[in-house]
Amino acid sequence: MPLLQGVLNINPNAPRGGGDITIVGGTALLFEGLGGLSENLDDRPISDQISIYVVREGDTLSGIAKMFGVSVNTIRWNNEIRGSAISPGQTLVILPVSGIRHTVKKGETLAGIAKLYRGDLGEIKRYNNITESTRLAVGDVVIVPDGELPASTPASSQVKFVTSTKVYEGYYLRPVGGPKTQGVHGYNGVDLGSPLGTPILASASGRVIISRNSGWNGGYGRYIVIQHGNGTQTLYSHNSENIVFEGAEVVQGQIIGYVGRTGKATGPHVHFEIRGARNPF
Repeated sequence: MPLLQGVLNINPNAPRGGGDITIVGGTALLFEGLGGLSENLDDRPISDQISIYVVREGDTLSGIAKMFGVSVNTIRWNNEIRGSAISPGQTLVILPVSGIRHTVKKGETLAGIAKLYRGDLGEIKRYNNITESTRLAVGDVVIVPDGELPASTPASSQVKFVTSTKVYEGYYLRPVGGPKTQGVHGYNGVDLGSPLGTPILASASGRVIISRNSGWNGGYGRYIVIQHGNGTQTLYSHNSENIVFEGAEVVQGQIIGYVGRTGKATGPHVHFEIRGARNPF
């Protein structure tokens, strides 16, 4: 990859930002700015998407469950929590309804999933917009409203949360050639400074699962998320413009957008995250 020109407008206050929202399976939003449980519950985020909540000092499982209108067990089951111990800074997967989030495995049927979690088959179909013509694929995520985790089934075998410990040597390309202005922060992300308008390259080949070309988006501004063949995701935020759209297949090194300072950013840079693997940059 040819090196791009370095930052031309070095600022002693290094560009920072990002890390305010998280994507899980392409469908999650992170609410980190709720202000804790003292905030009016009528102002809580309402979403039909899976959310991520960052635990704050004084939070309890019951209080967070009340905030999002789900059961305490829903939070426990989907975060592999035994008992009620949580700690500040911990991230919790929050479903939009009480129940179970299940990742489809080979040979599974909707009826079998419903039976496993004691859910109602018709309700599962309605909630997930599944029709008679819909075919389940391995890796699909199905939410089972009011489902219950079988007592004999360890939570870890059903609930998967993206980790960042695997190493894929040489798999990822640096998306821009500018210097790193902030080390790992947020969700396994780094800030890479580059002049406004510098092309952003796809770090690896894959499919675009999110491309937001407007809005604050929790501080990310304009951002892109790509799902890769090794099961990981990369995120590129604060862009001035995205030129790829959801569903597009991209190849490593392809231009997907341009460096900007949208969202929570003090200067032009790319906040670059890798979900599911160590960030080599």
